Amino acid sequence: MQVLYVILWLLSWPFVSLFYPRKTTGREHVPGPGAYLVCSNHSSMVDPFLVAYSVGVRCQVSYMAKAELFRIPVVGPVLRAVGMFPVDRAGGGAMAIKGAMKLLKEGKKVGMFPEGTRIQSEDASMAKTGAVRLSARLGVPILPVYVPRDKKLFRLNHLVIGAPYQVELDKKATPEEMEQAAEELMAKLRQLGGVAQ
Repeated sequence: MQVLYVILWLLSWPFVSLFYPRKTTGREHVPGPGAYLVCSNHSSMVDPFLVAYSVGVRCQVSYMAKAELFRIPVVGPVLRAVGMFPVDRAGGGAMAIKGAMKLLKEGKKVGMFPEGTRIQSEDASMAKTGAVRLSARLGVPILPVYVPRDKKLFRLNHLVIGAPYQVELDKKATPEEMEQAAEELMAKLRQLGGVAQ
């Protein structure tokens, strides 16, 4: 395990837990060692923290961050040390996919938000195909995690971890088939949201 990740996880846990206390259902679904994608819905900047605390410190999840942050002294090295990787939003998603592929091939866990941006309404959520493409291409499972969109400060927030599953797509899958697989992922997250109610 990355020592700095553990240190930051332990240091930030009390503060985030104070403002966003949480209950987690389904922690038994978190796989053991090996590569997999941790995919959740996204509505707040605190979501990566809540997901990281819910899956546990042994499941060190690497998230992407804006490339500009990595050019800031001290901040950049810390982000790299905890496993984050840069994405240049102006250059499209190719850099992000390459970074995620590298980590997955190294046997690490990568966190992705299939919606691609923060979405406040459940009805407005549409998934990008990056996560399902990676799962199918590299043969790594997806661990779906539902995070409440209407998080309340100082109130219990219920996160739900679903069973991991493997995306099965042919190498010649059409864009429509990719989109369908992405929508199936969002459907799984919405089902977990029903458990959280």
